[in-house]
Amino acid sequence: MELKFRLHQHLTQVARDRDPYLATAGHFFVQQYIRQQLEQWGEVEVQEFQVRGMNLKNLILDLPAISTARRSLRPPILIGAHYDAVVGSPGADDNATGVAVLLELARAFHQAPARYPVRLVAFDFEETSYNLAGSTYYATSLQQAPLRLMLALEMLGYCDRTPNSQQYPPVLKYFFPNQGNFIGLIGNLKTIPDLIHLSRHLRRAGVPCRWLPAGKKGVILPDTRRSDHAAFWDRGDRALMVTDTAHLRNPHYHKPSDRIETLDLDFLTGVCRGLEMGIRSL
Repeated sequence: MELKFRLHQHLTQVARDRDPYLATAGHFFVQQYIRQQLEQWGEVEVQEFQVRGMNLKNLILDLPAISTARRSLRPPILIGAHYDAVVGSPGADDNATGVAVLLELARAFHQAPARYPVRLVAFDFEETSYNLAGSTYYATSLQQAPLRLMLALEMLGYCDRTPNSQQYPPVLKYFFPNQGNFIGLIGNLKTIPDLIHLSRHLRRAGVPCRWLPAGKKGVILPDTRRSDHAAFWDRGDRALMVTDTAHLRNPHYHKPSDRIETLDLDFLTGVCRGLEMGIRSL
């Protein structure tokens, strides 16, 4: 119950108009809230970048692995979530849910480190073109630095158990359920062992899970590229998106009605618990 309460508290702070163009006050408030939350667990690096004269910021927190000389040399697991929202939407699911889980994973891996270093990044400016997104800027800045795995947290809290509540791109509807009661994991081919591993732990946390390997960097199914993981696919990393499938399920997507009361907080809490268990045991 404590985790569910904390997730709800984060949502109440983040779910507000925060488009960086037209809701600058809300965008700044959320940016500062995330920074303050992460600073509880370590020094936060601020990566600044500009788009058309507008100052934007990615917020980065590095947490060490369990202390051994060997593990300190391991490449990090990167967990990212974007904190901006589209004009006119409080973005409770998109993507306050991803931010809330990011903040709770920061707490968890500070209190009990994982076997790999964990890097948490709150990305700015995702709701724009691929070339301008904060995740693209960050991925480019890494140059040749390796990652163990990248996870993009993209809309995690909408669940609908009624029949035919889940839609799909062509063909996929024949292979997946028509109820929108699961969390989806979409990775590139090299993440298949990680998809299996994480899906197992999500199910142990009580969350139905389906996974999909997307070949050719998602080009065949463009919907699979619609988040911060795409820049890491293009970089050649193991990367995956964790998602409730967005517009393929949630009727409030990019609308003023994307509000906290439309979310399933028990579902969101299970996703957070399952991800922590799965990441911890990688």
